[in-house]
Amino acid sequence: MSYPTASPVNTDSKKRRGQAIGGAVAGVAVIAVLVAVFVTVRSGDDDANGTAPAAAAPTSAAAPAEAAQPTETAAPAPTAAKVETPAALAKEPEVKAGEGKLTKLDVTVLVPGTGPAVQKGQTITANYKLVSYTTGQVIDSSWSRGEPFSTPIGVGAVIKGWDEGIPGQKVGSRVQLDVPAALAYGEQQGDLRFVVDILAAQ
Repeated sequence: MSYPTASPVNTDSKKRRGQAIGGAVAGVAVIAVLVAVFVTVRSGDDDANGTAPAAAAPTSAAAPAEAAQPTETAAPAPTAAKVETPAALAKEPEVKAGEGKLTKLDVTVLVPGTGPAVQKGQTITANYKLVSYTTGQVIDSSWSRGEPFSTPIGVGAVIKGWDEGIPGQKVGSRVQLDVPAALAYGEQQGDLRFVVDILAAQ
C-alpha cells in the first residue's frame, strides 16, 4: 500500500512562509535594538548639551563671568526656606570698594537681626550683592535677578568665606563679608566683598 506524499509545491510554500515569519521576527528584533541605542545616545547627547538638570550655581573653577553665586562645589538644589524680609532689608544695599589687601575673613554686621542664629547644616535663603573688593565693581547680585539665593551653609556647598562667616549670624541680619581670594574663587577673582541679607534659615 502506498501513502500519499506532500507535494513539492506545498513543501516549498510552507518553507517560504516559515522563512518569512523568521525574517519578520528578526527585523522586529533589529528595530528594537536600534531604538534602544538611539534612546541611549539621545540621553547622552542631552547631558552633554546641558539640557539635563544641573547645579544652579557655578563652581570655584568657573570663569570670572560665570562666578555669579558663592558656590564652591556643585550641590543638589535645596528646598528654599520661607522668606520673610525685615523692613531694614527691603532695599538693595549700596556696596563700595574696600582698602588694601585682605589677609583674613572680616565679618561686619550692618543691620543686626532678631531671629535665631544660623547653624551649620541649615539651608539659608539670602539676598546678596557681590563686588570686587579693590574696585567696587558689581560682579553679581541676587537683587538683579529678582529672587533670593538658597543654599546649605557650613557644609562645603559654598565658598569658605560664606561657610565661615554666615554661621552664628542671626536671621534678619545684613552682614558684610570681606573675603580674601583664598577663601573665595582664587587669585583670578581676587578679594571680594559680599553684603548678605539673611532672610531665613531652616
